Amino acid sequence: MEKFVIEGGTPLRGEVTPGGNKNAALPLLAACLLTDEPVILHNVPLIRDVSDMRQLIESLGVTVEDLGDHSWRVTARALRPADLDPELCGRIRASILLAGPLTARSGGVRLLPPGGDVIGRRRLDTHILSLRALGAEVIYDRSLEFRASGLRGAEILLDEASVTATENAIMAAVRARGKTTLHNAASEPHIQELCHFLNGLGARIHDIGSNTLHIEGVDALHGGEFTIGADYLEVVSFIGAAAMTGGEILIRNAGAQYLEMIAQVFRRLGVYWETRGQDILVPSNQPLTIVPDLGDALPEIKTNVWPAFPTDLMSIAITVATQSSGSVLFHDWMYSGRMYFTDKLVGMGARIILCDPYRCLVQGPSRLYSENLESPDIRAGMSLLIAALNAQGASTIRNVGQIDRGYEKVDEKLRALGAQIERVRE
Repeated sequence: MEKFVIEGGTPLRGEVTPGGNKNAALPLLAACLLTDEPVILHNVPLIRDVSDMRQLIESLGVTVEDLGDHSWRVTARALRPADLDPELCGRIRASILLAGPLTARSGGVRLLPPGGDVIGRRRLDTHILSLRALGAEVIYDRSLEFRASGLRGAEILLDEASVTATENAIMAAVRARGKTTLHNAASEPHIQELCHFLNGLGARIHDIGSNTLHIEGVDALHGGEFTIGADYLEVVSFIGAAAMTGGEILIRNAGAQYLEMIAQVFRRLGVYWETRGQDILVPSNQPLTIVPDLGDALPEIKTNVWPAFPTDLMSIAITVATQSSGSVLFHDWMYSGRMYFTDKLVGMGARIILCDPYRCLVQGPSRLYSENLESPDIRAGMSLLIAALNAQGASTIRNVGQIDRGYEKVDEKLRALGAQIERVRE
């Protein structure tokens, strides 16, 4: 086990480049199974979740070559039947992403229930709905088994705009016979990247970025090359860290085109940044004052499906709000466990009232003090790390493997910005 030891109170200064988008890399690796020709992926984030996904597809006979400089060549020339490692399936939710491509290309797969962050119930029903609509038989008996002798296009209305279910439906539909219309599709940046990637391999996906996708099935996909975009969740994490420490940083290749709604929300917390092409400058003179709604009403920050404010950034926003002057209500209706990390912020001195599992009220600013902490999941763990950078004194964060699942060498990047952080083996 490893832990971080952080001495807070040092403003971050300098330049940082975020890694590739984890939530794009995982479905892209799964999508490589749709072709028997080599695919080269650039800007692959070298994090634990991606490593676990690599091991899963390699167990199916896929060859993954490390070309250096965060580039991999993936060749799924011949897929072999395999009982996927239950431990790996239980560690990452992305294991469910193998259902679509393996059902389309190999006629089926048996999967154990996927793992991932413990942030509340995460349904699999939408995956089953979409693949059944395309002609797959799905059997559930403590595991999920997908079978198909050939998929056919269909008119599909997803019962929720699930990201991973949308990705599974897309990957299956590109190899189905005929046309598929996918209604109520999620449209996050990583879904858009998946669509552009597949089109580069010969797929025919139209209206990318909308909530209704039109897909013409093709008999085969060819090889290709693709560069994964910046992880906007990591970008916003660094924005939060700069604001919390009163620092000034330049974030290179930040994928600024995806941050417009996020920028609106952070402006309500008194946090601003400048967009310079694909770079972002976070200046040091942040007002950090909550902007009330019309009539001086208490503002509410609420998650919703893209392009609204994403649930994965809720914990970062809550942490930043502890240093903003005023009161703000946060509401994440998606996951019942997202807010539970706030008790750790309260233990550091934050003034937060947990109203119910989905809502909390934050009143700031609060002086934060050092604390011994443990990372409960990827995003909450990063939020606690940001709080520790602001706090007075030396904090420790255990279970940093959770943070490593989503952030590559985050301690090294923060040290390069002047943070006093060390990784210590217990």
